[in-house]
Amino acid sequence: MTDDYNLRGKTAVVGIGETTYYKHGQSSDPEFVLVLKAILAACADAGISPKEIDGFCSYSNDRNDPPRLANALGLPELRYSNMQWTSGGGGAAAAVQNAAGAVMAGSANVVVAYRGLAQGQFGRFGRSGGSRPVSGGAAYTLPYGMMSAAQMYAMRTTRFMHEHGVGRNAMRSIAMACYHHAQNNPRAVMNGRLLDAETYDASRWITEPYRLFDCCLENDGAAAMIITRSDHAMDLAKAPALVLGAQQSGGHRSGATAENATDYVTSSFKPAVKYLYEQAGVTPQDVDVVQSYENFTGGVVMSLIEHGLCTYENADEVLTFDNLRADGGNLPLNTSGGNLAECYMHGLGLQIEAVRQVRGESCNQVPDVKVALANAGPMVAVASTAIYGTQETLG
Repeated sequence: MTDDYNLRGKTAVVGIGETTYYKHGQSSDPEFVLVLKAILAACADAGISPKEIDGFCSYSNDRNDPPRLANALGLPELRYSNMQWTSGGGGAAAAVQNAAGAVMAGSANVVVAYRGLAQGQFGRFGRSGGSRPVSGGAAYTLPYGMMSAAQMYAMRTTRFMHEHGVGRNAMRSIAMACYHHAQNNPRAVMNGRLLDAETYDASRWITEPYRLFDCCLENDGAAAMIITRSDHAMDLAKAPALVLGAQQSGGHRSGATAENATDYVTSSFKPAVKYLYEQAGVTPQDVDVVQSYENFTGGVVMSLIEHGLCTYENADEVLTFDNLRADGGNLPLNTSGGNLAECYMHGLGLQIEAVRQVRGESCNQVPDVKVALANAGPMVAVASTAIYGTQETLG
């Protein structure tokens, strides 16, 4: 990968913004207003005027289209808009990748990656609504009672555990670490709600092997990130988090319906990881902190293995509660509380937490962070993953 065409260090995240995060359906603001609030907060964080924005990126059929956002923000011009197609939060890192690519190509100067959800206004994301004809993959699975993402991904996780001999303790540890970190995060929806092993084990089954605390939250809110050239970033309010690398990831037949992908037991990150570390100029051993998307905890185990942060053989030994904590663990994970305990903003909050760690601003700050990894959307047809770093990582 030649330097002329490599993303590494040429762009940076210079502003991050979030609204208050609410439980599902409890926001009094409509979704569009939530997105505007998050963008304005990101601009304030970066120390720029909203009128400097000239591009927007989002993902997964976002309802808040850039021309309308540009009009509401009073932008002099809109030079770039983009949306990555995938399901759920698989595009969270991809939105940053696309924003960085637009800036690097000269298609825009200041691009916002954003996501908003107001499920009281529009209904719960992914929930089937009413009676309608069934077609595609659902025509194969629905008659057998497989109607939810939890059921689909439980099948993959069960097969993964069977093929590789990985137990359920790692899933419990991931959930406990997320809730542990949420207790220091005033933004977290689950702040004030502790989770111990006994509570986890006593929680109800959702679909085996997932218990209640293995499953992500459902929330209202919005989040935004501002990306610009790294040389421009040096003149702004906060220390920049450089975008060292970002990749999208779909394997052979990853979009095949009816559970018919060639590589079934995967978190979907294998293709991306082939290029990610080379692009970023780092190795898995250089990663100081990880934000790994938890639609369900089983996907996190697979994701960490496929990113080279543990192996199939040692996952149960590496992925323990003590080892995943920001306060002393060797593999600090989801230090804001993640999708399980902070907020499920389709993963953009995890990208934001990676930036906070690089800046040294996290509520659960890991000492001396230089490299932070944040992935998005394990087990979906197209996932994405990114690495952020300090200026020091460029040498």
